[in-house]
Amino acid sequence: MGQSYRFCFERGRPAERLDRYLADCLPELTRSQLKKLIDEGRVLLSGSPVKAGLKLKGGEVLEVAIPESAPAEALPEQLPLTILYEDPHLVVVDKAAGMVVHPAAGHRGGTLVNALLHHCRDLSGVGGELRPGIVHRLDKDTSGVMVATKDDATHNALARQFKVHSISRRYVALVHGQLQQERGTVDKAIGRHPSDRKKMSTRGRVGRRAVTHWKVLRRFDGDGLTLVELSLETGRTHQIRVHLSEMNLPIVGDPIYGNSSRANALRDPQLRKLVLRLERQALHARLLGFVHPATGSYMEFESSLPADLAEILDYLNEKYKE
Repeated sequence: MGQSYRFCFERGRPAERLDRYLADCLPELTRSQLKKLIDEGRVLLSGSPVKAGLKLKGGEVLEVAIPESAPAEALPEQLPLTILYEDPHLVVVDKAAGMVVHPAAGHRGGTLVNALLHHCRDLSGVGGELRPGIVHRLDKDTSGVMVATKDDATHNALARQFKVHSISRRYVALVHGQLQQERGTVDKAIGRHPSDRKKMSTRGRVGRRAVTHWKVLRRFDGDGLTLVELSLETGRTHQIRVHLSEMNLPIVGDPIYGNSSRANALRDPQLRKLVLRLERQALHARLLGFVHPATGSYMEFESSLPADLAEILDYLNEKYKE
């Protein structure tokens, strides 16, 4: 369990920066830990997140939520794991929706790293004790192909391929809305959302370049849905979800960037039932391709749609059968 604190900056005392005041209130935390709490929106004034440089003038009541500490290292766990390919250098898996990639606050175990440590016994150490072998990530509720590495040389070589965007990554997503064109590109930097620290956005003050190419795979115009394929040049947090949402094309079922009213507004009762039952974003990492660091050969791996997404697409394909 985490801890919560409530501090009152008394009236009449000299004005002071928020981060300096909290450093006195919570001496057991380092300045970087305090900054992280503030950046993550865990320090609230009147229920709203604050900035480190806020000047306290007197009478402010601050609430601080400190999350549960993450474990010091990941431990092996026997968990279901779908292996697509494996050799002495790397392992390619089909990550299930709902599985977190690596341990962190709130997820001590049950992650892909825990499962890989049990399966492989050893992973590259470059990612650190909580992220061994992890060279890239998928969101918890995004399914599909991922690669993990077993030695540092392979890890560094694959990391370089991700950095220069030579990795081939293709996703499929079912979105609310219709596209006028058959294909296009979104080139908008992504950073922290200006008011909601749990979200990412293209409207933040500071962002990193993010490029998403999209292509229409099939239109379901009668239900206001479109199946699209996405390929990425960059790999920013929530990149596909943010870019599509800000095109007014939220991914079906997306709990953060979507809009449940659009699912509830589906007029087809069977389709609405299938969509509401999904309880995650309809996003799947279908293909991953890279040059194997040890052999120099290009390798490509694909993952079939998981059952929950396939059920919706099967229904739509049958409904729109010509």
